[in-house]
Amino acid sequence: MELSNNPRSRGHEEAPPVLLSDLTQVKNSSFSAAQQQGYSATIFLRRKDKLEKTQQKCIAIFALLCCFAVLLVLIFSSVDLWGDSEDGITEENCRTDCRIVLMETIPEDLKEHLNARPHLPLFVGFHALLDRAKHSVQVVSPVWNLRPLEEESTPTTGRQGQLLFQRLLTLKSRGVKLKIASSLTNSAEQKILATHRQRTPESQLFSCITGDFFFLPDTPQRKELGLMVYNCSCLALDLHRVFSFYWQLHERDYIPSIWSKRVTALYGRHQPLELQLNNTPAVAYVSSSPGLFCAKERTKDVDAIYHVMQSAKTFVFISVTDYLPLVSRRLRGTLVTRYWSPLDEMIREAVVLRGIKVRLLISFWKNTHPLTFNFVTSLQSLCMQLYNCSLEVRFFSHKEQNDDVQHGLNHNKYMLTDNALYIGNHNWVGNEFSDNGGVGLVVQMKNRGGKIMEQLKAAFERDWTSPYSKSLLGNQDRYDKYGHLH
Repeated sequence: MELSNNPRSRGHEEAPPVLLSDLTQVKNSSFSAAQQQGYSATIFLRRKDKLEKTQQKCIAIFALLCCFAVLLVLIFSSVDLWGDSEDGITEENCRTDCRIVLMETIPEDLKEHLNARPHLPLFVGFHALLDRAKHSVQVVSPVWNLRPLEEESTPTTGRQGQLLFQRLLTLKSRGVKLKIASSLTNSAEQKILATHRQRTPESQLFSCITGDFFFLPDTPQRKELGLMVYNCSCLALDLHRVFSFYWQLHERDYIPSIWSKRVTALYGRHQPLELQLNNTPAVAYVSSSPGLFCAKERTKDVDAIYHVMQSAKTFVFISVTDYLPLVSRRLRGTLVTRYWSPLDEMIREAVVLRGIKVRLLISFWKNTHPLTFNFVTSLQSLCMQLYNCSLEVRFFSHKEQNDDVQHGLNHNKYMLTDNALYIGNHNWVGNEFSDNGGVGLVVQMKNRGGKIMEQLKAAFERDWTSPYSKSLLGNQDRYDKYGHLH
């Protein structure tokens, strides 16, 4: 037996030879498999990325839809949607051929010395409005005292208040809806009226501006002046929108940032309502305050006063209960007071820079702030040694009957010029314009004169020259160290 010298053959069988072509095929197969796996992974990653992007788009669209839905809810929940119309009155079909009447209540013990020419009393005017109401009555009033206690009223005032209260109670039987907006929520009178009214809101077909909001049922113990406008549905519609604003605030404890067009002002300083007042061409608009309560396009009271004062050519007559250009705030338990300049600066500008004759009639009563005398003295000092400068200040003072009730208080809050008037419900006190809700009415006659302007001027001059009007200068000895008038 022949032994082989090849060591690989010892104890082993010889392996079959491997060709280069076979190795190449194996490598190619492995590369193809790896390439196939890489391609599959790429497709998977692409599909995964596309799926993620699709999901992100869906989430974004869903989020936008949610935001849009929330926005719609905010818009439509910020105000009540009252059906398809406001009693059928629109800006296109409302009436502008109006009649305006001066109303005035003068207490009995003032009439003799005032030698007052009789105007329509507030009590009679309120009843006339209620008689004319066909669909609804809307009342904004911070004070309710139609049924005063016997010790707080005279037989006349008590009877008038009771009659007006009973008239309000009969509205439901006539199919007239009553709606009240008031900061006073625990009034016994309102609770009784609540059982007689329906909550479905309607718009009124009349309008009334007095010294305390749109429609103030007041007792004749105060001297009060107001304006009543008949058959003026355009103006009433705008007042209705102010009422709508107040009503929405009454139902929530915050001021929405978005409001419906149902409370947007129809008329304002830059676009007033053109109308006929007692057959005399005029323009008018409703203002409001504070600024937070002014819906879109609504003119602020301070701006309305400035507009009227700027339009004056010869004189400005102002009759207010209080005049105090200060604002007081309580910060961290401390009362902080600062100067509130707008109205004070308007008067100074009119007198000094434009030569306008200004008369300021202020009520003197138990709540008159002592600093009032400082401010009016400062105003009067403007005309010292100035040619063609006229600024006079007087105080309307009447005795107080007791410690609780101020009888004969001059409660007027209006301004009259040679061609325009403003009547509101705020005293000319900084805190009232910045903190309290209210409205004002601006009327400007296109032609000089007008019966209503003549009547209002006569009423002011009657009060100005009355025995109850006392000049600050020449009567310094009448004031004690606390600024009280003797």
